Amino acid sequence: MATEPLIAFCQSLFDDLDFAYARQWKAASRGRRVVGYMPFYVPRELIHAAGALPLGVLGGGDQLEVIQGDAYYQSYICRIPRSTIELALSGRLDFVDAMLFPSICDVIRNLSGMWKLMFPKVKSRYFDLPQNYRDDVGGAFYIEELHELKRMLEELKEGEIGAEEIRASIALYNENRRLVRAVYALRAKEPWKAPSAEVYLLMRAGMILPVEEHSRLLREYLEAAGAEDRPRRDNSRVVVVGAFCEQPPLNLIKSIELSGCYIVDDDFMLVNRWEKADVPEEGDPLYALALSYLHNSGDTSAKYEPDPEKKGLYLVEAVKRSGAEGVIMAMPSFCDPALLERPMLQAVLARHGIPYIAFKYAENSGQMQPIREQAGTFADSIKLWSEG
Repeated sequence: MATEPLIAFCQSLFDDLDFAYARQWKAASRGRRVVGYMPFYVPRELIHAAGALPLGVLGGGDQLEVIQGDAYYQSYICRIPRSTIELALSGRLDFVDAMLFPSICDVIRNLSGMWKLMFPKVKSRYFDLPQNYRDDVGGAFYIEELHELKRMLEELKEGEIGAEEIRASIALYNENRRLVRAVYALRAKEPWKAPSAEVYLLMRAGMILPVEEHSRLLREYLEAAGAEDRPRRDNSRVVVVGAFCEQPPLNLIKSIELSGCYIVDDDFMLVNRWEKADVPEEGDPLYALALSYLHNSGDTSAKYEPDPEKKGLYLVEAVKRSGAEGVIMAMPSFCDPALLERPMLQAVLARHGIPYIAFKYAENSGQMQPIREQAGTFADSIKLWSEG
């Protein structure tokens, strides 16, 4: 199979703000439930074990005009809460049975409260995450959070969620994460075979599809992309960071690559690869999920780093791991976690002699020419520096 029909399917999911696929999935069998969640990270294994579909709600992007949503939030915060409220008020999320709001920032915390006020009949929860990584402190806290989430999902399911069901779901998501890592490894090794716009659409599809179907899609893409003969260009290799919550317009990703850059690593769709290795499939599954978060999860601006000596080193490691030549910091406007950490990340990159540029975007950004010109100049500069 060629990559084109696979990506066309992913594009159709990306373009559909009415979530037709998820609606059809729910309607196909009596008793099915859909649990929406904001980006970043939630333990989707628990949702899956409850027999529900985890649905990533990532705002309205550049396809949605926000009218009602603007009435609920001030102008000096990021756009994703306003477009999420717009999706809900316009009836596009009326089939969702519950919503989870992970602890990314104060804005998402406030969105969880707004949701409770506006949609009191829909179960919702602000899903808190530990910032202390000691097993007896942050671990104990997180295990209790998982138990509370499990109880909410059991109310939704109207039945108990057994340990074997959770372990089975962990196994399915472990397979999915291995395939996601394989796609990222292919792109890092041969980025011309796996363009970042395609990889992004593949990862976005994982926000909608059941994990079993997403894994099948990833396997088919790996086989098709590996077999296709695509032209190789003399592009600069870059890591893109800062877009872990409010997602960049698809055209922004395309513009960066059209400018002469290969994106060889990024922090888009972190929920698909939050755990850096398999979650243990034996023993207490909630304990396994908790310890994987504490000791084997990805780093980002929205996750506390207690050791100042390690601050920002994850980005240096990403550059080395992917063979990148520079970093593009693409941060959403008014994103406190990303923008407050940017000076610290820039200082770390400067100490290690890694070139970087930075710019801001909003999910509805339309004018990409300035970004393309800036990224193109950066790509040319990298080539000049490497030759010098």
